[in-house]
Amino acid sequence: MNKLKNKKTVIGISTAIILIVAVVFLVFGFDGIDSNKVDGTEYAQLTYAPNVPQPVTRDHSTKVIVKLETIQITGRLADGVQYNFWTFGGKVPGEFIRVREGDEVEFHLENSPLCNVPHSIDLHAVSGPGGGASASQTIPGHASVFSFKAEHAGLYVYHCATQPVPLHIANGMYGLIYVQPKKELHPVDQEYYVMQSEFYTNGNYGDPGLQDFSLDKALAENPTYVVFNGSVGALSGENALQAKVGQTIRLFVGNIGPNLTSSFHIIGVVFDKVYLFGGTEVSQTNVQTVNIPAGGSAIVEFKVKVPGTFAIVDHSIFRAFNKGAAGSLVVTGDENKDIFSGKQSDNLFYGSNLDKEVQSGSNPNISANQAASSNSNIEDIVAAGKKVFSTTCFACHQPDGKGVPNIFPPLAGSDFLNANKERAIGIVLHGKTGPVTVNGKQFNNTMPPQSLTDDQIAAVLTYVYHSFGNSGKTVTKDDVTKVRGEKQVSLK
Repeated sequence: MNKLKNKKTVIGISTAIILIVAVVFLVFGFDGIDSNKVDGTEYAQLTYAPNVPQPVTRDHSTKVIVKLETIQITGRLADGVQYNFWTFGGKVPGEFIRVREGDEVEFHLENSPLCNVPHSIDLHAVSGPGGGASASQTIPGHASVFSFKAEHAGLYVYHCATQPVPLHIANGMYGLIYVQPKKELHPVDQEYYVMQSEFYTNGNYGDPGLQDFSLDKALAENPTYVVFNGSVGALSGENALQAKVGQTIRLFVGNIGPNLTSSFHIIGVVFDKVYLFGGTEVSQTNVQTVNIPAGGSAIVEFKVKVPGTFAIVDHSIFRAFNKGAAGSLVVTGDENKDIFSGKQSDNLFYGSNLDKEVQSGSNPNISANQAASSNSNIEDIVAAGKKVFSTTCFACHQPDGKGVPNIFPPLAGSDFLNANKERAIGIVLHGKTGPVTVNGKQFNNTMPPQSLTDDQIAAVLTYVYHSFGNSGKTVTKDDVTKVRGEKQVSLK
């Protein structure tokens, strides 16, 4: 009887121990109290853009293992545009690496057997030949290992350094490593990873299909695309950065080039603090635009004070509007009219002495207005409308009416435009903000109201309807006057 009782006691104790161990495993992970640590060694947490790993909270240095796989993929460069990317980790840019100042980093570079060329890595944080490139030259189906001491805190670029180096970079092989200082930067509410780069394709911007690399364009430093985080629209729409009113945001921004210097800017935001060149000391406060050289970086911080959509751009501005270097930061929360009122009035303006001087000259809009007023001949009205279009509309909608992919909708063959003439007039008169679907693609931008006369609006819309494969409708001055006089016009 005692033996049976003792046996039950042993079984009960064993069961309790198993349950305790199971709970510990569930809470802390099956590799110990920290599932990223094995025998005092830590495996670095890596994140894809725009995400950043959580800050390192330990107060001591340790050995950290970093593993990156190089792999070649075919992916999206823009809507309808494909490219053969060479990558670290299967995406462009490569994963964000975060370690702590003083750590010993054991780096594993694994070259997928699916690759057809060797690869390597040059980390600008490394003090050693080639930044690790000479120790990491790796043929397909092999893995290389080397170690380095993370002695210098800061934000550093990494990239492939296998010959021809420019080709490996131009095809997508780059990312950022942040060596967090022992005394970490002050806490913020959100951290994001943004990487600018260029792509050189044989086809023009927006040409569909699989695009090949153009050496001629690369040598001329004339990129077809300038983008954030690897593709046009990677920071727009559902991929836009998110924040709430009152939050402080820190962006880790890199620019790999391979040729151009970035003029990084967020429209409607002043950077409270800037850590130039990826250093860990505040270099400047209250900054509008930050220059980031090819192969360089910067850390910017700012507090968002009002809601809205803020455009992230390279302020070498044709890159933003015509080559893809644009994204969005969407801020939600309560309005603060003391900080930003929004539009308070919109009144008619009848001109000034300056306008009279211009009218005596050769203002193309005025001559277009006169032509539209004095001619009922449709050819003359279309010609007058073309003059208005070429001075007012072409920059956004482009001379061929095709717009700018992901930014400004096309007028050419536009189902949205052709469906409702009154709505088109209303948009020109009153402007439009927010999403609109054109030919099955969504655009989310702002068109301001146009300061044009009724004759000019009639002429330019008639020109558009008679061009670019549209329906051939005619818009008269009376049509415009009627819509202008209506109290409410549906712009949906």
